[in-house]
Amino acid sequence: MTIRSNNVTERIPSGGHKSLESAGPVILALSRMVADTYVLALKTQGFHWNVRGMHFFELHKAFEGQYDALHEAVDELAERIRALGATAPATFAEFLQLTALHEARQQDKLSASDMVGTLAQDHRALEHRSREALRTAQAAGDEATADMLIGRMESHDKTAWMLDSWLQ
Repeated sequence: MTIRSNNVTERIPSGGHKSLESAGPVILALSRMVADTYVLALKTQGFHWNVRGMHFFELHKAFEGQYDALHEAVDELAERIRALGATAPATFAEFLQLTALHEARQQDKLSASDMVGTLAQDHRALEHRSREALRTAQAAGDEATADMLIGRMESHDKTAWMLDSWLQ
Protein backbone atom coordinates (compact mmCIF):
# COMPACT_ATOMS: atom_id res chain seq x y z
CA MET A 1 0.00 0.00 0.00
CA THR A 2 1.29 3.48 -0.81
CA ILE A 3 0.33 6.56 1.19
CA ARG A 4 0.90 10.14 0.00
CA SER A 5 1.69 12.68 2.68
CA ASN A 6 3.48 16.03 2.58
CA ASN A 7 4.53 15.48 -1.04
CA VAL A 8 6.32 12.26 -0.03
CA THR A 9 5.19 8.85 -1.15
CA GLU A 10 5.53 6.40 1.71
CA ARG A 11 5.28 2.69 1.04
CA ILE A 12 3.46 0.79 3.76
CA PRO A 13 4.21 -2.92 3.21
CA SER A 14 1.26 -5.26 3.30
CA GLY A 15 1.17 -8.12 5.71
CA GLY A 16 -1.25 -10.45 7.41
CA HIS A 17 -3.69 -7.87 8.82
CA LYS A 18 -7.09 -8.39 7.19
CA SER A 19 -7.96 -4.68 7.17
CA LEU A 20 -4.54 -3.24 6.32
CA GLU A 21 -6.02 -0.71 3.90
CA SER A 22 -8.07 0.86 6.71
CA ALA A 23 -5.07 0.57 9.05
CA GLY A 24 -2.85 2.52 6.62
CA PRO A 25 -3.31 5.94 8.24
CA VAL A 26 -2.72 4.40 11.68
CA ILE A 27 0.42 2.64 10.45
CA LEU A 28 1.72 5.88 8.94
CA ALA A 29 1.02 7.77 12.19
CA LEU A 30 2.77 5.04 14.20
CA SER A 31 5.70 5.02 11.77
CA ARG A 32 6.12 8.75 12.30
CA MET A 33 5.99 8.17 16.05
CA VAL A 34 8.70 5.51 15.78
CA ALA A 35 10.89 7.90 13.81
CA ASP A 36 10.30 10.84 16.16
CA THR A 37 10.91 8.72 19.22
CA TYR A 38 14.08 7.18 17.82
CA VAL A 39 15.49 10.57 16.82
CA LEU A 40 14.68 11.92 20.29
CA ALA A 41 16.28 8.88 21.94
CA LEU A 42 19.45 9.35 19.91
CA LYS A 43 19.54 13.08 20.67
CA THR A 44 19.02 12.38 24.37
CA GLN A 45 21.78 9.79 24.36
CA GLY A 46 24.10 12.24 22.64
CA PHE A 47 23.34 14.82 25.31
CA HIS A 48 24.00 12.14 27.95
CA TRP A 49 27.46 11.64 26.48
CA ASN A 50 28.25 15.30 25.85
CA VAL A 51 26.72 17.25 28.73
CA ARG A 52 29.23 19.16 30.82
CA GLY A 53 29.27 21.66 33.63
CA MET A 54 28.30 21.78 37.25
CA HIS A 55 25.12 19.72 36.64
CA PHE A 56 26.96 16.96 34.77
CA PHE A 57 26.22 14.08 37.14
CA GLU A 58 22.57 15.03 37.63
CA LEU A 59 21.85 15.45 33.91
CA HIS A 60 24.01 12.53 32.78
CA LYS A 61 21.87 10.23 34.95
CA ALA A 62 18.56 11.92 34.01
CA PHE A 63 19.29 11.72 30.27
CA GLU A 64 20.17 8.05 30.63
CA GLY A 65 16.78 7.32 32.19
CA GLN A 66 15.07 9.27 29.44
CA TYR A 67 16.77 7.55 26.53
CA ASP A 68 16.16 4.14 28.11
CA ALA A 69 12.44 4.97 28.36
CA LEU A 70 12.40 6.21 24.77
CA HIS A 71 14.03 3.00 23.51
CA GLU A 72 11.30 1.01 25.26
CA ALA A 73 8.67 3.24 23.64
CA VAL A 74 10.19 2.73 20.17
CA ASP A 75 9.97 -1.02 20.68
CA GLU A 76 6.33 -0.83 21.74
CA LEU A 77 5.39 1.42 18.82
CA ALA A 78 7.22 -0.72 16.27
CA GLU A 79 5.65 -3.90 17.62
CA ARG A 80 2.22 -2.31 17.26
CA ILE A 81 3.00 -1.61 13.59
CA ARG A 82 3.94 -5.27 13.20
CA ALA A 83 0.71 -6.34 14.93
CA LEU A 84 -1.18 -4.29 12.35
CA GLY A 85 0.56 -6.29 9.61
CA ALA A 86 3.12 -3.81 8.33
CA THR A 87 6.88 -3.51 8.51
CA ALA A 88 8.17 -0.96 11.00
CA PRO A 89 10.66 1.64 9.78
CA ALA A 90 14.14 0.61 10.87
CA THR A 91 16.73 2.69 9.04
CA PHE A 92 18.14 6.13 9.68
CA ALA A 93 17.03 7.16 6.19
CA GLU A 94 13.44 6.17 7.01
CA PHE A 95 13.58 7.89 10.40
CA LEU A 96 14.86 11.14 8.89
CA GLN A 97 12.17 11.02 6.19
CA LEU A 98 9.37 10.44 8.72
CA THR A 99 10.44 12.56 11.70
CA ALA A 100 9.30 16.07 12.51
CA LEU A 101 12.31 16.58 14.81
CA HIS A 102 15.77 17.86 13.96
CA GLU A 103 18.99 16.13 14.80
CA ALA A 104 21.17 17.78 17.45
CA ARG A 105 24.19 19.25 15.72
CA GLN A 106 27.24 20.89 17.27
CA GLN A 107 26.55 19.41 20.69
CA ASP A 108 29.93 20.71 21.86
CA LYS A 109 28.54 24.24 21.59
CA LEU A 110 25.38 23.57 23.64
CA SER A 111 25.19 24.38 27.33
CA ALA A 112 23.45 22.03 29.73
CA SER A 113 20.50 24.45 29.80
CA ASP A 114 20.35 24.46 25.98
CA MET A 115 20.24 20.66 26.02
CA VAL A 116 17.47 20.56 28.60
CA GLY A 117 15.48 23.21 26.72
CA THR A 118 15.88 21.36 23.43
CA LEU A 119 14.66 18.11 24.96
CA ALA A 120 11.70 19.83 26.62
CA GLN A 121 10.71 21.33 23.28
CA ASP A 122 11.04 17.97 21.54
CA HIS A 123 8.94 16.20 24.17
CA ARG A 124 6.22 18.83 23.68
CA ALA A 125 6.41 18.22 19.91
CA LEU A 126 6.04 14.48 20.48
CA GLU A 127 3.12 15.03 22.83
CA HIS A 128 1.46 16.96 20.00
CA ARG A 129 2.38 14.27 17.44
CA SER A 130 0.98 11.62 19.80
CA ARG A 131 -2.27 13.56 20.02
CA GLU A 132 -2.52 13.68 16.21
CA ALA A 133 -1.83 9.94 16.00
CA LEU A 134 -4.44 9.33 18.71
CA ARG A 135 -7.09 11.08 16.62
CA THR A 136 -6.12 8.91 13.65
CA ALA A 137 -6.36 5.72 15.72
CA GLN A 138 -9.70 6.77 17.20
CA ALA A 139 -11.08 7.58 13.74
CA ALA A 140 -10.05 4.09 12.62
CA GLY A 141 -11.64 2.49 15.70
CA ASP A 142 -8.25 1.14 16.80
CA GLU A 143 -8.67 1.23 20.57
CA ALA A 144 -5.46 -0.69 21.33
CA THR A 145 -3.35 1.85 19.45
CA ALA A 146 -5.34 4.73 20.96
CA ASP A 147 -4.67 3.44 24.47
CA MET A 148 -0.94 3.14 23.76
CA LEU A 149 -0.83 6.67 22.34
CA ILE A 150 -2.55 8.12 25.41
CA GLY A 151 0.32 6.64 27.42
CA ARG A 152 2.85 8.24 25.06
CA MET A 153 1.11 11.62 25.43
CA GLU A 154 1.24 11.35 29.22
CA SER A 155 4.91 10.37 29.16
CA HIS A 156 5.97 13.22 26.87
CA ASP A 157 3.87 15.74 28.79
CA LYS A 158 5.41 14.68 32.12
CA THR A 159 8.97 14.67 30.77
CA ALA A 160 8.53 18.13 29.22
CA TRP A 161 7.17 19.44 32.54
CA MET A 162 10.12 17.97 34.46
CA LEU A 163 12.65 19.44 32.02
CA ASP A 164 10.91 22.82 32.06
CA SER A 165 10.95 22.73 35.87
CA TRP A 166 14.71 22.12 35.87
CA LEU A 167 15.15 25.26 33.76
CA GLN A 168 13.30 27.50 36.23
